[in-house]
Amino acid sequence: MAKATYKDAGVDLEVYAQAMARLPRLVSRTHTPRVLKLEGGFVGLFELDFSSRLFARKYEAPVLVACSDGVGTKLKVASMLGVHHTVGIDLVAMSVNDAICCGAEPLFFLDYVVMSKDDPPLLEQIVEGITAGCIQCDCALLGGETAIHPDQYAPGEYDLAGFCVGVVQRKDVIDGSAIAPDDVVLGLASTGLHSNGFSLVRKVVFEMAGLSVNDPVDELGKTVGQALLEPTRIYARPVRDVLSHYRVKSVVHGIAHITGGGLHENLERILPEGVQVVIDRGSWPVPPVFPWLQRLGQIEPAEMDHVFNMGVGLVLIVSPYYAESIRHQLARSGIESWVIGRVDAGPRGVVWSEGAR
Repeated sequence: MAKATYKDAGVDLEVYAQAMARLPRLVSRTHTPRVLKLEGGFVGLFELDFSSRLFARKYEAPVLVACSDGVGTKLKVASMLGVHHTVGIDLVAMSVNDAICCGAEPLFFLDYVVMSKDDPPLLEQIVEGITAGCIQCDCALLGGETAIHPDQYAPGEYDLAGFCVGVVQRKDVIDGSAIAPDDVVLGLASTGLHSNGFSLVRKVVFEMAGLSVNDPVDELGKTVGQALLEPTRIYARPVRDVLSHYRVKSVVHGIAHITGGGLHENLERILPEGVQVVIDRGSWPVPPVFPWLQRLGQIEPAEMDHVFNMGVGLVLIVSPYYAESIRHQLARSGIESWVIGRVDAGPRGVVWSEGAR
């Protein structure tokens, strides 16, 4: 009778070790002086404050912020195209963009990668993207887990999950309670689809329209795969710069990450009672990927608004006096923004201005 081995069951520990050996050079580039070395340890260590006087944060009442997210079925598009170094950026963005909604500074990130089999080059591509995303938001990749599940995933398939921990002074927590009538609603430009709605995207593009990832799309100036894999924008640095600029005054009253549910649902969740956001449709340019997708699938306008960000990836609700100043600061950070609405007194919720679809 043959003796069973782990390798026969689908997990090759020697190949796994080769994969792990590729990662330290990538992970180390995200580390800051707050990451403490622990060679061979089972955890990552992160110092909440700097011991250096020059960089000390001097927290008075620090509040830790934690969130988790994934990339969803956008990963299937990555597999179809054979490009895996951008979805790691998406993974970081989806959690970090949530963390900054309460005013937090992202501190460190953890990843969970589950694969059908050990594949060192594939894992290296994925982690390359994760570390690139962490560098964009000054977040340390503190650790992670790579799991091999040969019976759960088809060959070449994988899934990702990410976890972000940040910190904010308790007095600086942004919870939406300060949102008031006459506040201005600023929309920050997305890079396109980001990482939401890809089950609908794949159905429309690949099933209904019969396109392939390598087909060119003239109106977009790129291939299908390039358009769909555009990484999610990470807003951490620009938002942190804005918040740091107004250390005394409280000028940013609410922040919403626009993901599944669109502007309506994600804005409504941060509103206090007695106020409503009025969105002015047509006040920002909708990226061409959205009308292209809508036309391919004959998608109803209301469905587009509900599923996708429609070109606005993050919303800041701010004091009217500082709105233009904030827009100038965002522009200096390379972020285009628009005044897309206002806050009125009224029943809590989000409404569209006249001419809404």
